[in-house]
Amino acid sequence: MYTSAKPYFYGTGRRKKSVARVRLYPGTGAITINGRSIDEYFGLETLKLIVNQPFGVTETAGKFDIVALVRGGGISGQAGAIRHGVSRALLLADETYKPLLKKAGFLTRDPRMKERKKYGLKAARRAPQFSKR
Repeated sequence: MYTSAKPYFYGTGRRKKSVARVRLYPGTGAITINGRSIDEYFGLETLKLIVNQPFGVTETAGKFDIVALVRGGGISGQAGAIRHGVSRALLLADETYKPLLKKAGFLTRDPRMKERKKYGLKAARRAPQFSKR
């Protein structure tokens, strides 16, 4: 695990109920999520791609090590939160990445949340079964 003595770039990412605290260290491209490697943490290849998308857009693949602490939500939301945090941290590393990340939509916090359940209904929109008699 990394110590805070090394210089790093920090970004907070959020999606749905997930919150990711992301640190970017200059390095070789190693990704650690909650103390585990990315291959161990995310089983699906698509989720690994989501986390690495900001590096593809900015052409910085292999230049930074990621150490992320992520809490809440499901694995898909967590991957999105890490992507958001990485994008924000890359901005601190180099401000010239802003137009690229903005165009790709990685700096925008995804506002979609679970809709609340309403009274008189079984779920957010699901009504009880209708019967004429």
